This record gives sequence, structure tokens and C-alpha cells, in this order.
Amino acid sequence: MIKKVLTLGLGKVGTLVGLLLSKQFEVTGMDKQEPYYHYDLPFKVITGDVADAVLMEQLIAEYDAVVSALPYFLNKTIAKIAHQHGKHYFDLTEDVATTDYIRSLSDTATAVLAPQCGLAPGIIGIIGADLAKDFEKLRSIEMRVGALPKYPNGKMGYSFTWSATGVVNEYINDAVAIHNGQRKEVISLQGKEVINIEGAEYEAFYTSGGLGTMCETYEGKVDKLDYKTIRYPGHCDLMNFLIHELHLKNDKPQLEEILKNAKPPVEEDVVLVYAVAEGWKDGQLRRNEFYRSYAPVVIDGQLWRAISWTTAASLVAVVEMVANGTLPSKGFVKQEEILFEGLIATQTGRMFEGK
Repeated sequence: MIKKVLTLGLGKVGTLVGLLLSKQFEVTGMDKQEPYYHYDLPFKVITGDVADAVLMEQLIAEYDAVVSALPYFLNKTIAKIAHQHGKHYFDLTEDVATTDYIRSLSDTATAVLAPQCGLAPGIIGIIGADLAKDFEKLRSIEMRVGALPKYPNGKMGYSFTWSATGVVNEYINDAVAIHNGQRKEVISLQGKEVINIEGAEYEAFYTSGGLGTMCETYEGKVDKLDYKTIRYPGHCDLMNFLIHELHLKNDKPQLEEILKNAKPPVEEDVVLVYAVAEGWKDGQLRRNEFYRSYAPVVIDGQLWRAISWTTAASLVAVVEMVANGTLPSKGFVKQEEILFEGLIATQTGRMFEGK
């Protein structure tokens, strides 16, 4: 049973996670410093250092579930403490090593361990699996997600409405895919393709972490499975120049500062979610597609960016599914095992139905 939830990290996404959760649960939000907003938060806020293991041991023990909206490198310790106390754990990480560590705890778990509950990895895997489930034999699953400024400027055509640390991590680490039926590593910022959505041209390329555990789940069942990030044309070549030609891959903090300074966040953004699955049913080759373009929304009188609410809502919907018994009450949760119809049946998940 979930009644009390501790939400860690009160940036834009973490704050909205707390707000959405507070509509159904008793929520406490925590950050190192009390966040400043020009509106009142509908849940309790405390301050503290999440790197203080003794403090976190004491706090997590008081709650039924802990949600981490922290940078990926802080999640291992939080997940370990939650596991030790038998508390449900949810996060937004895209980092493969962090997810592997959390999964290693699952054999002795007495509660849910559900990392990767964001956008990609996260709901894109849920959608991809939903498109694939009706086929008797699969041929391919392709998933594409882009979080973009609605009105791009400059050659990069980008704005850091999401964590620069997370973006850099996705661009530098290797990705995984299934090609010709075989699971393999592919280099991020490679595999560039042109993609046309509703008459607009974009590019898409490999980035790390977006598939979560899907390669493991579908290996031997599909000829092709991959995830690519959508950007405006020209972005991929510029990032390759910065990361590889200028060797800024060896200095992530400097790269992050350069990018945040050059491309600050904007309020008007758009999230593109596109997936397609192909396979055979009743002897016929068929194709299932999903596409949505998500815009900023007003929640409780406040405007929230598309990247913020899509990420937060995906996580909160999974918490709801654990709370209402739609998902198992313990063990590691793969995103592709979550039914899309179950997610959009939740109070928060309904937000994904609109176009």
C-alpha cells in the first residue's frame, strides 16, 4: 500500500512529480536548498543533503515509497536504502549502469524497484511494446522521441529544458540496438536519419539509454529494434564536433557549462513521441504507428513545459499503477511490461491521450 511518498529533487520535473502525486498521496519533497517558486506548493518541503546516507536512512524509513528526480549519479545509494527498508523505489534515470545496479537488488526485493520511468526510457518503451503485442511474428520496433524548442534559433536548434548532465550522458555513452536479429552496441550520435513528421523535417540519431531493458526482452524475437533522439536538422553534426573533434567528451562539466550558457531553457517547447512496429498477423505483413505532439499545459493555474509534464506524468502514472495493484507489488519493473492501456487509465496517465 502506498500512502506516504518522499520525492527527492525539486527541480521543475521533481516539483511537478510532487504536485501530481499530492493529488492522491501524502507527499514530502526534499532538496538541498528550499526551492523558490512564485506560487505555493501543495505538499510539505524539507531541506537536506541526499548524499548524507545516515539522514536518508532515517527519512526513507518513514515513507511507503521514494521517488528520485535527482541526477542519475545519486540514485544508487537512494535505491539501496529503499531496498533495505522494503520501500517502493521509482526514478527517471537514463543511465544504464545505474539501472543495472538497481536491478541487481531485485532478487531480494520486498517492494517495487522501478527505474527509467520517464519519457525515454519510460513511456516510449511502454508504447513500443503496446504496438508490438498484437503481432504473431515481429519484424521491427522503432522508437523516436524529441524534446525541442517550439521556435528554434541558431544552427543547433536546441534549448536545455532538461538536465544538461543527462543530455551529455546520452550523447557520449554508447547505445544498444538489435540489428539483423543480434543485440549490439552502437555509437551515440551515429545512425543519423531524416524523419518527416506532419510535413516538418527533423533528424534522428542514436543516443544512450532510451531503450532501457528492451533489447534483452526482444532479443531473438525481432530483426530490428532501436531508439533514436529527434532533433532539428544540423544538431547532430554540431554535437559530434564538440564532443569528438574538440574532445570535450573528456571534460563533461565544461561541455555542460558551454551548452547551458549557449542554449538556456525556453517556455514554449514541444515533445514529439513517435513509434512504429511491423510484423505479421493472420499471414499479412502489417504496420502499427503511434504519434503525438505534446505542448505545455496548465496545471493548477501554472504553465508547465512539455518536457516537464510528460516526464513527470509518466513516472506518477507508474506509481499509481503500483498503488492500485495494476502492477506487481515487488521486484524489478521493466517499462515494456507496463500496459499502455493501464497507464492511460490512471488519473495522471490520461494526460497522454490528447494530441
